Amino acid sequence: MSERAVLHVKGRILVGPDEVRDELWVVGGRISYDRPAAARDVATVEGWVLPGLVDAHCHVGLDQHGPVPAETAEKQALTDRDAGALLLRDAGSPSDTRWIDDRDDLPKIIRAGRHIARTRRYIRNYAWEIEPDDLVAYVAQEARRGDGWVKLVGDWIDRDLGDLSACWPRGAVEAAIAEAHRLGARVTAHCFAEDSLRDLVEAGIDCVEHATGLTDETIPLFAERGVAIVPTLVNIATFPSLAAGGKAKFPRWSAHMRRLHERRYDTVRSAYDAGVPVFVGTDAGGSLAHGLAADEVAELTRAGIPPVEALSAGTWAARAWLGRPGLDEGAPADLVVYAADPRADVRVLTDPRHVVLNGRVVG
Repeated sequence: MSERAVLHVKGRILVGPDEVRDELWVVGGRISYDRPAAARDVATVEGWVLPGLVDAHCHVGLDQHGPVPAETAEKQALTDRDAGALLLRDAGSPSDTRWIDDRDDLPKIIRAGRHIARTRRYIRNYAWEIEPDDLVAYVAQEARRGDGWVKLVGDWIDRDLGDLSACWPRGAVEAAIAEAHRLGARVTAHCFAEDSLRDLVEAGIDCVEHATGLTDETIPLFAERGVAIVPTLVNIATFPSLAAGGKAKFPRWSAHMRRLHERRYDTVRSAYDAGVPVFVGTDAGGSLAHGLAADEVAELTRAGIPPVEALSAGTWAARAWLGRPGLDEGAPADLVVYAADPRADVRVLTDPRHVVLNGRVVG
């Protein structure tokens, strides 16, 4: 398509779960529901249309060993794009990926800065590793560097204990979260286990990643405070292999990880039933491949979330939560076209017919 081309999108435009239109136009890279007056160079695509999928937990510029070269980060972003994920929340990366913002052929990224972890309590080469007295200063630093989010490591294995345990004292997280909010940033935290959750929520955290440690005691607290979770079920599926690898050295941790995995679907469904906001995220970019947002939507349905709600968790609701538009008048034309109705069968998401980013057909 030329710079002046108009894209005509026909079929069923899923503006929202229950709002469907028959067509839209893309003019100057933006959505219009009015036919342009003197359109000459018109291209047409047809099908079932969603706003670009959201992966609300991934890591561009990171692999299992740490930061990666720009060309690898580019491949990661392209993999997400070609799978239809056009809005990414990067939940912690040591790499500077701001150059991606200058590329109109790559997904839009909302960054949470670099992970902030306790000393020797996270994956090597990923995080700033600090002690509690420095937490407020590092949160302020990452709040200024990120795009409105800060990422803490809320729990990790304590080698002396031989199991997962909370990384931060209550007073430290209260002060840190307050500072992030003062600077206009929201805070999220990696949490696998149970014991860090109450302190983080009562300290004012906005979101918890994974949240496998939710219980009947903490789920109502999350619902009451409106704290979101991003379960990353495609990543939680790796828990049994992780547990097997660490069983000899840390049998208590290994058994704990297996329990968290076994109840994962019940945990997510209980949170959803209680009214906890649930969003799609994959944890891609560590040891997990990019391009799995559709698989995560399917995992949410396996947990018992209704298909349309699981779809919304990776499209309409997720975009609203992150403060980004969907298929709105005047919004950037970031959309995905499918051959069939994804509300009827979310497996449709794995096979996009067309991917449109900033008004251009890129896949």
